[in-house]
Amino acid sequence: MRLLPAAVCGVAVAGVYAGQPVLGPMGRDLGVAPGAVGWFVAAGQFGYLAGLVLLVPLGDMLDRGRLIAAHLTLVAAGLAVTAFAPVGWVAFGGLAVAGLFAVVVQTAVAYAAALAPPGERGRTLGVVTSGVVAGILGARVLTGVLADVWGWRAAYLALAVLAALLAVVCFLVLPRDVRAGADRYGQVLRALVGLFTQRVFLGRGLIAFFLFASFGTLWSGMALPLAGAPWHLDETRIGLFGVAGLAGALGAARSGRWSDGGHARRVTGGALVLLLGSWLAIGQLGWSLVLLAVGVLVLDFAVQAVHVGNQHVLTAAYPARTSSAIGGYMVFYSLGSALGAAATTAVYDVAGWTGCAVLGAVFALGALVVWARV
Repeated sequence: MRLLPAAVCGVAVAGVYAGQPVLGPMGRDLGVAPGAVGWFVAAGQFGYLAGLVLLVPLGDMLDRGRLIAAHLTLVAAGLAVTAFAPVGWVAFGGLAVAGLFAVVVQTAVAYAAALAPPGERGRTLGVVTSGVVAGILGARVLTGVLADVWGWRAAYLALAVLAALLAVVCFLVLPRDVRAGADRYGQVLRALVGLFTQRVFLGRGLIAFFLFASFGTLWSGMALPLAGAPWHLDETRIGLFGVAGLAGALGAARSGRWSDGGHARRVTGGALVLLLGSWLAIGQLGWSLVLLAVGVLVLDFAVQAVHVGNQHVLTAAYPARTSSAIGGYMVFYSLGSALGAAATTAVYDVAGWTGCAVLGAVFALGALVVWARV
């Protein structure tokens, strides 16, 4: 009940971020202008945002095991459309559909958290949400390798097949999750809206907004300077930086145990300081790939530690509304990620990588300011 939801998270979210290391080739192949290629990521994020509001609350009403299988099937369909897209607008549509149903991630997180004993909730969240970061960063490695050999479309087709196979496994394996006396859809949506008036929820949500805007700034923009002078790296080598990020994120998996011990606030503050500091190293991309790799590792460690702590706080605060609380929280995540993805390519055109590093640091500082005030 930890590893299978983690795999669901990894595969579903990978489809939203798979385009990051191949934005240039995708844009050239589909006729999208260089300044607009960030929308290959942002389209999935906006679909994700809609799903968080409209689909995730269903987890407080329906059998989450069956819901996970159904949503994974539709993720596979969206990725398949993207893989065979003849023009940019079709790819944007496929990515939006894949993003819409990639909110299966939040259903899987809420499902695992609800099944976990209270004393192990943080540990469970650490394992399951590691699947999210593994999917985001592992997709970079997979996409880079497949793009070099067979082109960017092969990566989306491979992910579509994985999502379809995993949907079958979930349908056959996950225990039933039938709840008697569940609220109606309208009641669940009103309860979700009501969360946005509560201080704990808003505080953790705003931290997530700035946190993932900073995260998106790095991973949506880094491929552009690495492909240019002086490095001229191919897609495979660019994708390998995902290994450093993956190591950092998995290193933070035990942060869930720290949250179980009552240290969520201190862990969040310390991790946000690390996030801000990581941009000092990341900003040296123009002359040092070693410093870049160190910065990537630290940034992803910090992001994962904060993310696990946020979800631990929210599932403990709203035990009867875990799906709605996680889904509503991830609205902030989605908006921040979309902002980071869209803003980075635009800033890079004007101010180069130095401007992107400043942007990422400003977002990190925003998260730290919110933490200090809540």
